Amino acid sequence: MPDSVNIETLSVRRLTRAEQKERTRVALLDAALRLLEQKSFSSLGLREVAREAGVVPTAFYRHFDSMEELGLVLIDDSFRTLRQMIRAARAEPQRPEHVIRRSVEILVTHIHEHRLHFRFIARERSSGVPVMRQAIRTEIRLFSSELATDLARFPYLDRWPTEDLAVVASLIVSTMVSTAEAIVDRPTDSREAEAEIVHHAEKQLLLIALGVSAWRRPRGH
Repeated sequence: MPDSVNIETLSVRRLTRAEQKERTRVALLDAALRLLEQKSFSSLGLREVAREAGVVPTAFYRHFDSMEELGLVLIDDSFRTLRQMIRAARAEPQRPEHVIRRSVEILVTHIHEHRLHFRFIARERSSGVPVMRQAIRTEIRLFSSELATDLARFPYLDRWPTEDLAVVASLIVSTMVSTAEAIVDRPTDSREAEAEIVHHAEKQLLLIALGVSAWRRPRGH
């Protein structure tokens, strides 16, 4: 019986340590995001992040090998959740305009819930360190590739060449990326500005959908 109690106690202790480790990891990521609201990633230091998170600098290395790895985790976290949410919206059997509206709604909601993530991505996509820019481009390409695969399941589009589906997917994703950047750049208290951005995004996506319905691939291409 004592051995059983000791084993159970050890399991609880291990679970507690694991939970504490995860809390520290999240605290470091959140601290970096708060600091990145006012500065670029290239100017952010490990000790600064640790101090903001309330941990000693050596604790940082129990979770990340470098600041670069922390930045890549922030990028992965931001895009992974968004891809999952958009994928769920596309899976619903709806008319194209309804899918567009629902996708934009999900995008806007996700931006509000992860505003600091998107501010970080918007800044690093255009002016960040090379490894960050490359990681963001890779995530956007993955987003486009998944969308192109989904588009191929729609009637009419299932007969389209892969190259054409990739072009359409790229147009849609580019619109969503520019919409996200416009939303994070707008004044936080301006609902009218956000409504205009959303309306413009829906209109752009509907125009893309109309163009798709009328597209005829030129001969020889």
